[in-house]
Amino acid sequence: MAAPTDRRDPSFTLPVQYLRHIADQIRAQGGDPRHWLALSRLTEAHLDDPALAVPYAVFHQLVRDSLTVAREPALGLFVGERLVASTHGILGYAALQSGTLRQALEVLERYTRVRTTLVSVSSEAHRGELRVRFAENHPLGEIRRPVLEAILLSIKNLVDTIARGTCTVRRASFTFEAPDYAPLARELFQCDVRYAQPWAGLVVPLDGLDAPLRLADPTAYQDALAICQRELDKLTGSETLATRIRRMLLEKQNGFPSLAVTARVLHMTPRTLHRRLVAEGTSYKQLLESVRHMLAVEHLKSGLLTIEQLAYTLGYSDLANFRRAFKRWERVPPAAYRRRLAARARRAGPARPLRRAPGR
Repeated sequence: MAAPTDRRDPSFTLPVQYLRHIADQIRAQGGDPRHWLALSRLTEAHLDDPALAVPYAVFHQLVRDSLTVAREPALGLFVGERLVASTHGILGYAALQSGTLRQALEVLERYTRVRTTLVSVSSEAHRGELRVRFAENHPLGEIRRPVLEAILLSIKNLVDTIARGTCTVRRASFTFEAPDYAPLARELFQCDVRYAQPWAGLVVPLDGLDAPLRLADPTAYQDALAICQRELDKLTGSETLATRIRRMLLEKQNGFPSLAVTARVLHMTPRTLHRRLVAEGTSYKQLLESVRHMLAVEHLKSGLLTIEQLAYTLGYSDLANFRRAFKRWERVPPAAYRRRLAARARRAGPARPLRRAPGR
C-alpha cells in the first residue's frame, strides 16, 4: 500500500522499523497507535511496508503527535530503551563485530547515514575523554528532546553491549534544558546526564577504547563493513550535490568551509561546483544562507547562546550583519524573535506531568 505521504525526500531517510518502535511504545503507554498514525494519514498497514519512506515534515509531525497520544513527555527515553543493536540493521551488526570500542565508534561515525540522515556523528579527544557528538542534519525544533533522548540512550546501550564492561560511558550531554523527569533519564542512562550543554552526545574514557572486545569477529566485521560501504556509495551516488553540501555545512556548523574548500573536498574546481549548483537551481551562497537561517532559529529557541555568541558561531564577524540577515529571514531582529518565543512559552503554560511507563 502506498502511503499518502510517500513523496521521496532525498535529504531524509529513516527505516520504518523505528516508527514501529514508537507505535509499540505508544501502545505500552495505553495510547492508540492507530489514532497516532491517522493524524499523519497513515495506517498500521503502512508500518508493515519495509519500503515506506516518509518526508521529514511527516516524521516531525509523527514524533510531535506521539508525545500527545502517549501522554508521556519522556517517550523518547522509553523508545530509546527499546532500540537494541539489531534494530540498527547492518550498522549495528558491524559495530557488534568490531575489534575494539574505538573501531565500533568509527563505524558509527562513518556509516550512520546508511541507517538515517537525521543526525551526523563525529568525535574528538579532549582531556582524556572521547566526545562522541550527534549533530542535527534537520531542524529538530520542538522534537529535539525526544529524538536526541532516543538516539543517545540507544547508542549508549549499544556501547554497553559491545564493551561488556571494558569501557563505560561516563556521561550523556544534551543541548536542551533539564526536563522535569531528569532523574528518570539518569536512572535509564545509568551515568551522569548533563543538560543545557553546547553539544549533544556521549563521553567515554580514552584509556578503554582499544581494549580487545570479546564479541569481535574480524571476518564478519570486514563483511559487514563492505556492505555498509556499498550502501553508502549508493546513497552518495543518488543524492544531489546541494544535499551533500548542505550536510557538509551542518557537520561543520562551527566553522563553515568556503566555496573553494568545499570544491576541493568534492574534487572539483570552484567554477564547476558553482555551475552544477546553478543547474540544480541553487548556489553555495543560498545553501549557506539556508543553513545559517535554520541554525539561528534553532539556537534562539534553545536559549543557550547570547545573540553575540550566536552571531560569532554562525561566522558573522559583525553583529550588525547578523541582525540584518536575521531580519531579512524572519522580518524581526533576533532579540525580538527571542522575546516572541518567550511569550509563546508563557502562554503555553506548564508541561504535562510525567507518567511512568507501565511496569516501571
